[in-house]
Amino acid sequence: MVKMHEFSITQGILSIAVDKAREANASKITKINVVIGEISGIVSDCVNFYFDFLSKETIADDASLNFTRVPFKLHCRNCDATFTPEKFDWTCPFCREHQSEVASGYECYVESIEVT
Repeated sequence: MVKMHEFSITQGILSIAVDKAREANASKITKINVVIGEISGIVSDCVNFYFDFLSKETIADDASLNFTRVPFKLHCRNCDATFTPEKFDWTCPFCREHQSEVASGYECYVESIEVT
């Protein structure tokens, strides 16, 4: 299965890391820590595959990608509770209202980079 949106996401991750490393006058990126939400639709194996290709002949060549997954959580606008939904039920388990919005799970960002 080819996941093309991971290609552009990987380009963005690499661009951010290289720009930040250059700002820090680093000569080599050794690790990039990326946060990905559980429901973002991003497949980390695809990002790794594209990263190996895209990072060749850059200061990120041979750098490792470390992924932290953020769980899908909802926030109830009625009682202010944050919870993990059961299956597809967005009903707040505390107040039983249907006034929930996504609190986490869509994230995709570079958290930090390690350089030399």
